[in-house]
Amino acid sequence: MILKAVLCGIVFGLFSSMAHSKSLAGSYLAGSNAAMRGDYVAASKYFANTLILDPENNFIKYNAMLSTLSMGDVNTAIKYAKEITLNNNNHLADLLIFIDYIKNERFVLASNLLKKNKENYTELLFGLLNGWTDLGRGKMSSVLKTFDEMDGNTTSKLLGQYHKALALAAVGDFENADKILSGNVNGSLRLTRGSLIAHAQIMAELSKEEEALELIDKMALKGQDNELDLLRQNIQNGKSSYDYITSAQQGIAEVLFTLAFALNGSENDQTSLLYARLAQSLRPNNAETILLTSELLRDQKQFDLAIENYETISKDNSLYLSAEIGRAETLIAADKPDLAIAALKELAVNYKKSSRVFMSLGDAYRGQKKFMLARSAYDKAQSLIGKPNSSHWFLFYTLGICNERLGNWPRAEMNFRMALDLSPNQPLILNYLGYSLVEKNKKLEEARKMIEKAVAARPNSGFIIDSLGWSLFTLGKFEDAIQPMERAVELMPDDPIVNDHLGDVYWKVGRKREAKFQWRRAISFDPEEKELVRIRKKLEVGLDEVQAQEKKK
Repeated sequence: MILKAVLCGIVFGLFSSMAHSKSLAGSYLAGSNAAMRGDYVAASKYFANTLILDPENNFIKYNAMLSTLSMGDVNTAIKYAKEITLNNNNHLADLLIFIDYIKNERFVLASNLLKKNKENYTELLFGLLNGWTDLGRGKMSSVLKTFDEMDGNTTSKLLGQYHKALALAAVGDFENADKILSGNVNGSLRLTRGSLIAHAQIMAELSKEEEALELIDKMALKGQDNELDLLRQNIQNGKSSYDYITSAQQGIAEVLFTLAFALNGSENDQTSLLYARLAQSLRPNNAETILLTSELLRDQKQFDLAIENYETISKDNSLYLSAEIGRAETLIAADKPDLAIAALKELAVNYKKSSRVFMSLGDAYRGQKKFMLARSAYDKAQSLIGKPNSSHWFLFYTLGICNERLGNWPRAEMNFRMALDLSPNQPLILNYLGYSLVEKNKKLEEARKMIEKAVAARPNSGFIIDSLGWSLFTLGKFEDAIQPMERAVELMPDDPIVNDHLGDVYWKVGRKREAKFQWRRAISFDPEEKELVRIRKKLEVGLDEVQAQEKKK
């Protein structure tokens, strides 16, 4: 993460300049600790206080700038950026000032700053920003040339052509924009959900409504995306007009959003958040950017900031439902399941025909082990989806889990096999169904093959490898079970069930002292009450006696 790396790198230099003041050191350390935790709000306050004591310190200004930008206060971050660049150039500070110029339509100054510090940017970012800045200056020929010259690698070429198409559409050249987005130039350009929306709108402008509808139907699931459903309806009714990207400012926001989206889920989570924050500052009402920023904050466990950001999407926005579901998921991640369930129940009243709402409600109940309520919600979702397709495998998988936990195995098996029909190679289904069959001592060879297939797909999944070891144990292949069970414990050392299973395997091959050691470890990891009683019994009388007593019941 950028913020953490910078903080670690400047500590020595900063302390040498602030050793004279304990209060200064204390404020800075408090800010550093908050920033390391990702608590951007607290970090920005501490760094602001530190700057009161040492107002000329660029190290502190840089950290204050990072924290305020991360928390979404772009205007304050820009103020810090302007102070930093008075003394030394800085890539992020320059980017913030560039954004400020763009927001105020000072495109000549933005262009000069960009070109002055060209070496601070990647070729990709420089090319995209430069192209849209030239559009703001009214230099369309330069715009097209810039995007066409972005051919250093496949990624640059695709993004260059995508943004060329958007720039053409922004000035009303829908025909050439359509040619690019259709893949007639340099291959397919279906990069993001936004590219789908832009292309469908462009097709509608060219009176190619049928093709636009076909594009939407091919790329989206009906009822799963309110915005695309509304776009489809508008195209059908002849009410669609192009409004996806209509200005240089929106184009630059799309650049930053695209990069934030591409970096999401990688080790560059902090950089992704910074780009998303900048994109949102340029396009504050763009719901897709708000959703991405909120997800990034949630992933960084900044739950309050994520919830606050989700709530900026208004009820009349077509992505409001997605925002509310995201907010509910954030409440669950923040260990506030009751608030999440209350929000989802309200959505269920207002969106009676949305399978997504009932799926999310089922997930929330299942997370609280309220399997009866979860099954009811999933059943409602199933009634709304129509004919199932491959994307619905998870619904039937979760239905199977609920029915298995509720003791209705025949229906659970039916659910799992339906999920498997929809997604035959899905390791989660293969593992759960296979393990359940093993536990019930049914169809053991089929179960073993399912689990082996799941292991091949997820060779580093501890709970799937545990299933393989346990299936071999159940088949009486105790020696063969040792290696996968030991591997499972290596991958999941704190899991009570996995440690218990390894103890059982050791017992059966005569390694009884090691078996008891594993059972005691299993107890230390807080197993469920039923399992705890059984493990204690094994420690008292041994596995063979426990199994003999269970057979008599």
